[in-house]
Amino acid sequence: MLTTSHTAVMAKTALCHISIHTITPAATLPLLRAAGHIYTFKQHQTFTPNACHRFSTAKTLPFEFFSSKRSQETKKNVQPLTVHSEPAWPHPVYTEKQANDIKIAHRATRNWSDWVALSAVRILRWSFDRATGYKHDQQVALGKADAANPSKQHFAMTSEKWLTRFIFLESIAGVPGMVGAMLRHLHSLRKLRRDNGWIETLLEEAYNERMHLLTFLKLRQPGWFMRAMILGAQGVFFNGFFLSYLISPRTCHRFVGYLEEEAVITYTRAIADIDSGKIPEWNQLPAPDIAISYWQMKKGATMRDLLNYVRADEAKHREVNHTLANLAQEVDPNPFLMKYEAPEVEHPVKGLQFTKPTGWDREEVLAKASTKTNMPM
Repeated sequence: MLTTSHTAVMAKTALCHISIHTITPAATLPLLRAAGHIYTFKQHQTFTPNACHRFSTAKTLPFEFFSSKRSQETKKNVQPLTVHSEPAWPHPVYTEKQANDIKIAHRATRNWSDWVALSAVRILRWSFDRATGYKHDQQVALGKADAANPSKQHFAMTSEKWLTRFIFLESIAGVPGMVGAMLRHLHSLRKLRRDNGWIETLLEEAYNERMHLLTFLKLRQPGWFMRAMILGAQGVFFNGFFLSYLISPRTCHRFVGYLEEEAVITYTRAIADIDSGKIPEWNQLPAPDIAISYWQMKKGATMRDLLNYVRADEAKHREVNHTLANLAQEVDPNPFLMKYEAPEVEHPVKGLQFTKPTGWDREEVLAKASTKTNMPM
């Protein structure tokens, strides 16, 4: 017979269990117990007041990132509850011609801020290329040679090397938009005023880069070394970009613009490798379902089509960030969400109907803008 004290402790223990039992299917509990993720009391086990302290998961969390054997077995046995949902930011529909018309472009430096941003990108690119042994034709990078017929290449890229590079770069590329949006959000809260639409575009950029990453992860899963590299690089880059954005948002947007120029070069080279037959396994490789749904691609889309759409996204980020760097950071509205007096005349848009690779100047944006523009908060 249980005493009153035992009954009280049992009630306390039940409260500790309730959140787990309400979200975990009953059939999965034995599997979770066997994996060591949930502790339960046997019928005749002695209860103690500190029993709830057994429900700590701190020891398993660091290993989940590196996909330990135990966590893999648990995920294999436990079926996740999946629900289809629409994207928070529906992707603009690109035509095949618009995606194919993307070109390599470079914005010349005009002041010390541009020079600092470009120098930082060149140092990062040189370091990463040096570490991975990757080489690309300098004439292609300058837009003076056809990417499909480059000069002699000293380092042949394979499909595995390309995917490893894509995954690493996209895991970093999603950082700037989120950092910029977060800081502008906090700035809006402190100043008690609107942000004029910048936050939404920056969040959408971060979301788009993460979708690139999730798509490539359907084609290749990185090992523990690459995961460790991503963990370290993200920590360093996030904090560095965070501090830099506090000092000079304009320089940071120019930095991202130059970084996206390099991304366009990278994907152009990958597409050229497919066209020249250097990666035959990608000629008929179907695009993952997540890509077809997100980009609203045609049926039968292949890996080349996927890279074409990703390159188009990077080209749009190039245009957006070069444009934002041209604006007055604290007062100008986001030109990609504005209304324009003559919509048929070329102006900044979210899609690829009108493009300007090196960014729109502040004067031409304000001259074309409508006085009736109703900006997001």
